[in-house]
Amino acid sequence: MLVVACNTASALALPAIRRAVNVEVVGVIEPGARAAVAVASDNRIGVIATEATVQSHAYRHAISTIDVEAKIIERACPLFVSLAEEGWSDTTVARDVARQYLTDFTDSTVSALVLGCTHYPILRDVIEEIVGKSVTLIDSGEATAAEVKIFLKQSGLAHSDTSALYQERQLCDDLDHFYVTDAATRFAKVAERFLGVAPTILEAVEIWGHDELRTN
Repeated sequence: MLVVACNTASALALPAIRRAVNVEVVGVIEPGARAAVAVASDNRIGVIATEATVQSHAYRHAISTIDVEAKIIERACPLFVSLAEEGWSDTTVARDVARQYLTDFTDSTVSALVLGCTHYPILRDVIEEIVGKSVTLIDSGEATAAEVKIFLKQSGLAHSDTSALYQERQLCDDLDHFYVTDAATRFAKVAERFLGVAPTILEAVEIWGHDELRTN
């Protein structure tokens, strides 16, 4: 199984990835959409994401496929990514930015709000503070992890005895190998903010491919 744990990549490249590999491919858009529809009893759903994800309307399409009567509000919140990566999630700046972005998202307009970027859960407390606790926040990453767990069990791929694994494994131990194409030092800092512990094995790699725009 291949999990595309990025909303923008899931929105723009998932069909191409599925054509290119011969394994089950799971993105984060559809699980996030299903989770939102499941809790939005009044069909009012908000989506916040990067500009590319919002412009693709991938969430709108996925949600509408499940519930044709869903009322969907989409909003691009690009600065949330920088705030999360810089570790500014619990600051006055983050709250000011959130107020600017989230004016349309209150309990009077939506009952569920999809955090349509894997950076956004870092700002979950600030987002909840602005939109109110009556609006259910949907972490697309959590929704995807839950569906992957179900798939592995149904496919007979889940480990039969996980208790031993939990005792032996620790997050970012020697079995977790991280590959990056650029800015390895920055990645390590950002990863530590997300994971709570710094990667121990980090390797820079180069990716070579055919340039379709290149002319002879």
